[in-house]
Amino acid sequence: MEPWLAAHLPVLDLALDAVRAVQRAAARTGRRAGAADPAVLDLALLDPARVDPARVAAGFASDRVLALDGQPVQGFAPLSGFFATSDGWVRTHANYPHHRARLTALAGLPDDADRPAFAERLTELSAQDLEDRAADAGAIVARVRTEQEWRESAPGRAAASGPLVRTRVRGPATGTGARPPGGAPLAGVRVLDLTRVIAGPVATRTLALLGADVLRVDPPEPAEISWQHLDTGQGKRSAVLDLREARDRRTAQDLLDAADVLVTGYRPGAIEAFGLRVPPRTVTGRVSAWGDAGPWSGRRGFDSIVQAASGIALLEGRDGTPGALPAQALDHASGYLLAAGIVDAVALRSDDGLGRDVAVSLARTAVWLLDLPGRDPVHPAAATASAGGTVTHGGVTTARPVLPGYADYPHPAHPWGTDAPGWRPLPG
Repeated sequence: MEPWLAAHLPVLDLALDAVRAVQRAAARTGRRAGAADPAVLDLALLDPARVDPARVAAGFASDRVLALDGQPVQGFAPLSGFFATSDGWVRTHANYPHHRARLTALAGLPDDADRPAFAERLTELSAQDLEDRAADAGAIVARVRTEQEWRESAPGRAAASGPLVRTRVRGPATGTGARPPGGAPLAGVRVLDLTRVIAGPVATRTLALLGADVLRVDPPEPAEISWQHLDTGQGKRSAVLDLREARDRRTAQDLLDAADVLVTGYRPGAIEAFGLRVPPRTVTGRVSAWGDAGPWSGRRGFDSIVQAASGIALLEGRDGTPGALPAQALDHASGYLLAAGIVDAVALRSDDGLGRDVAVSLARTAVWLLDLPGRDPVHPAAATASAGGTVTHGGVTTARPVLPGYADYPHPAHPWGTDAPGWRPLPG
């Protein structure tokens, strides 16, 4: 077999298991629906062996196979990455303008500082002090730790607790919860997507692949990174609402009242802080960096940051210099796990009418990866994705769906923020 996603840690095993979790959930839903549609029957009878490792590897490395007019994209901004400090290493994230501004301010530099100037400045500072002050300032910095340091720390112990996918029942039941009839597993299911970056959008893109009407809603500022939306926006529509405006808040509440599923990357209580009310019958999905327990529960983070803090970066590096996994695997795996949990919650609601809260965290997924057997410290270089794992529409080349039976998503990503904030008519 080609060394797909080859790394010190068993990334391909993590990826295959996460994808099969969605596959099993979709199959359960197809069986419950009892539909005669061939697509549902085929999906319900899928053999896990039909999951293609090459397609999964391309999907997990989607930012690396993405090409615009034949040219690859630059995944990280100049001030994102590993930097040596006076006493170790840190990893930063500055892809969004507001994160960059907070980071340069943290370092005492002008906002237009370039990477060499930023790197030189950080050699004068302490890694732990940078991490602590960044958390207070809303900047994104993690001190690079060993695996043992992470496992023995309070946030590391919290990250290792509980199931990979947490599901909590909300009630009381309001109505039967029955779904409108349709062919695909999630036909007639409306999903309000309030997520960004990778994990949440991967989850909602998967729900769209399974037939859901997914409407992504963003604030007008900051705009989503354009290439990132092309990478994870397939099958969805994209609208903009400013929740600081009363009219847009009313529109958002109308959308929420008619939604079956709400998916967010916000901290608990953030939706309610805007004055919005989540109906009891709604299934909610939430992805976070560090989970809802422990001292880092409210802290910001991204896949690369979790890799650095959890010991993964040093395992994937060499001679004490940190490295990275061959894909944003924590993001993608968490997204597929979240999608699986949501699919199951929607199916259960069709029986009992109860809303459910489904949650995953990148840090818990990181512990899953660290706990998997099969480490390979002398692994070969990760194989390049094959052409069969990609599809091109116009000048945009993206990864194909990882679920077997699907050659492509329902449609390429719509231009960001160009759709009306409303639901499509229900089937039938």
